[in-house]
Amino acid sequence: MNQAKKIALVTGAAGTMGKAVAKGLIEDGYRVVLADVKKEALDKVAAELGQDCYPIAFDISDFGACKKAIGQVRTEVGDVDVLVNNAGILSNNKVAATTPEEWHKVLAVNLDGAFYLIQLCLPAMIEKKWGRIINTSSFASKSGGITAGTTYSVSKAAINGLTFSIAAETLKTGVTCNAVAPAYVRTPMVEQQLNDEQRAAVLAKIPVGRFCEPEEFAHAVRFLASPMSGFITGEILDQNGGLQFD
Repeated sequence: MNQAKKIALVTGAAGTMGKAVAKGLIEDGYRVVLADVKKEALDKVAAELGQDCYPIAFDISDFGACKKAIGQVRTEVGDVDVLVNNAGILSNNKVAATTPEEWHKVLAVNLDGAFYLIQLCLPAMIEKKWGRIINTSSFASKSGGITAGTTYSVSKAAINGLTFSIAAETLKTGVTCNAVAPAYVRTPMVEQQLNDEQRAAVLAKIPVGRFCEPEEFAHAVRFLASPMSGFITGEILDQNGGLQFD
């Protein structure tokens, strides 16, 4: 990167996908703010990634916590140039088994948190006339999911709508907003929450015959974060091994 070191905020940074994204952005020359609700796991990731990261634990589903955290980041690190809304929780329950509590919890983390952080980080990006917002969507957003439940699929479809809306609002500001929609990244969530029979059934449906690697997901995020991706906005980048073409 030719410009001064920029600051990226990655949520869900204690997880496999978030850690891969953070590592990649550090390699690309960013100072990375690692955000997660799990402080102990977050501190461990920060220790592994080294001095170009700043861990901060908070609950993204709480607007007050988000506002306090962004204020702290602004004071101690600086304004966020790249926001990666990666944090999320999975629900496999279909409509009949979904409780109101589960519905609200999944939407609060997967959708509300992304909205809150965009709202808080966007003004500084617009002021600097440069910014990247990258949301983590899912194949479930377009398909209703293979094993994913109703609430999860709906939350990711809403992320697509949020991506389009923010992209439309920021067209002339130097800020872009895109999303990556993977299907079955090889994470503990996939390996542990699916039994052997379910994993085999899913693999049989993926045309390329394997799960997406976390580093492949991170590479897509790094591409959209690049200064050379400024002509791409409002895009949902599918990463599903050929499950669906559009």
